[in-house]
Amino acid sequence: MFVLKHKEFAHLREVEAFPNTLNPHKEQSLPLVQAMIGQVMELHPDARWLHVGSDEVYCLGEGNESKEIMANTQITVEEIFLHHLKSVTSHVASTFPGVRPIAWDDMIRAANEQALTESGVAPLVELMLWDYSPDLDVDNKVATVAKYKQSGFQKIWFASAFKGATGVREQLTSINHHLGNNSQWLKVAGKIPKELLQGIALTGWQRYDHFSVLCELLPVALPSVAVCLQFLKHGEYSDQVMEQVKSFLGMTELENLASKCSGSFPGSKVFSLITQLMCNLRPELNELLGENRYVAGWFSPYHRRINVISPLMVQEIQPATTSLMSRWQTLHDELQNELLQIYPPSAVAEWMEVNVLPWYLQLKKLAEELNAALQNPL
Repeated sequence: MFVLKHKEFAHLREVEAFPNTLNPHKEQSLPLVQAMIGQVMELHPDARWLHVGSDEVYCLGEGNESKEIMANTQITVEEIFLHHLKSVTSHVASTFPGVRPIAWDDMIRAANEQALTESGVAPLVELMLWDYSPDLDVDNKVATVAKYKQSGFQKIWFASAFKGATGVREQLTSINHHLGNNSQWLKVAGKIPKELLQGIALTGWQRYDHFSVLCELLPVALPSVAVCLQFLKHGEYSDQVMEQVKSFLGMTELENLASKCSGSFPGSKVFSLITQLMCNLRPELNELLGENRYVAGWFSPYHRRINVISPLMVQEIQPATTSLMSRWQTLHDELQNELLQIYPPSAVAEWMEVNVLPWYLQLKKLAEELNAALQNPL
């Protein structure tokens, strides 16, 4: 819960050291959540649904108050969660009539039907089941949906993904991964009562939490958005659907990430530059620094320390280094300019520092050490 990283609200943490979980027993906790809900609804007065979050509450039950309550009453972590969820969703129902709360389901997947039914949560909320794997267990999901139905939940949502689900620092979106994920969800949808499924949320994660780096940027993932949406619309990814997607995007190639075809969609220049960075420049730099026989054999860390290089080997190293430096500088400048047209300067500075600068500085250091060695003739 992002608000808990601020000192003003740190006293509401479930565990003092961890700003990711709200202590539901604190008197000020529910009013804080209610205030946040009010802010969201003020910005979205016509909303028919409101997602109240509530997934991955890792530390719930680990705080002193929770431990004491569980020891004295024998209630479970799931029951603590359900009690808080009922309080939050009841507030939504009473304050914003006609707005249906949605909540992630992962914290109650292990709860039994009796606990779910007796909690009184089912009439108040629509659960959203999430799984972003391309090989998710269809039968397991069908069984989970059946349990929720038996517990009184009237509507269920699924959550797939189009980006952000393959790695915290991933910068290229795997279309096949996300296409496979959405395909599995459609299999689940085909095995449950039709009237039970409210919809599928095609999610795109930008950070894994408020302390992680940025994963794939949206422009890089737009081809994945197009593929996944068309797949969900048609229920298949036929050659005809694929050609439609290519036409929408102005691309001739979707499967080959290293393709030079950048497309004509908004943000396609960012897509093209980041693809060049990840598929061309980074591998070339890694090869130069780690696998190039001349660098490894005649300009090792030892040679750099003593500031010596064979003049004969300079001609094998310097041209590649100079050329790569020029290409890195060009890409750095172009990409930074393109990103600044989309993102605030702080986000651009962060992304460049994490994904471009460390590699560029390695290359720059090699060039500087090479020049220094040249000033020390044998």
